Amino acid sequence: MLEYLPDIWQGFLATLMLSAAGFAGAMVIGVLACALSIQPLRWLRAPAVAYVDAIRATPLLAQLYFLYFGLPRLGIVMPEMAIGIVALALNSGAYMAEIIRSGILSIPRGQVEAGVSTGMSYLQRMRLIILPQALRPTVSPMIGQAIVLVKDSSLLSLISVVELTRAGQRIAIDHFLPVEGLVATALAYLVLYYLLKTLAGIWAYQNRLPGRA
Repeated sequence: MLEYLPDIWQGFLATLMLSAAGFAGAMVIGVLACALSIQPLRWLRAPAVAYVDAIRATPLLAQLYFLYFGLPRLGIVMPEMAIGIVALALNSGAYMAEIIRSGILSIPRGQVEAGVSTGMSYLQRMRLIILPQALRPTVSPMIGQAIVLVKDSSLLSLISVVELTRAGQRIAIDHFLPVEGLVATALAYLVLYYLLKTLAGIWAYQNRLPGRA
């Protein structure tokens, strides 16, 4: 395994980059979908609710294949890596939206009413009162979702994205070392898992949040 460590390292960095980009996109999508899903206006709420339900009801593999094979038929051609990032962001964004929504619903109604009484608009209330308080207790669940996203990134190997799993497959196929390739890949994922789990534990300890990552 040490002989092919550079290949695993390149896959490790690719997985890290893909996961970070997908997580950033998921955060943006999650906040927007959550903000729309709690809107009193039905024409704004319905698309967000439909998006969350559709993503949560279908597997990531089906969503990935839909983007990979479907977008070119619509005249939209994107690199495999970009498609992978979009798929990860859209998939995790739906779960992020529900995590953030649970945090928002935990805020006392009186604080929202206080914002209304001072003349704040909906966007001002979200930005100044609701989101700063809602995001704090949801950081640990978000890091948990990030761990899921990292593992889900292994599916990108099916569309020829050279990430950690793909690097292990190349070692297994090109050098006839299936055990070494798969074990090295598993160990690299284990390192990523414990890094994120440690980050969640540090956050929970510093903020004295109950539970564990």
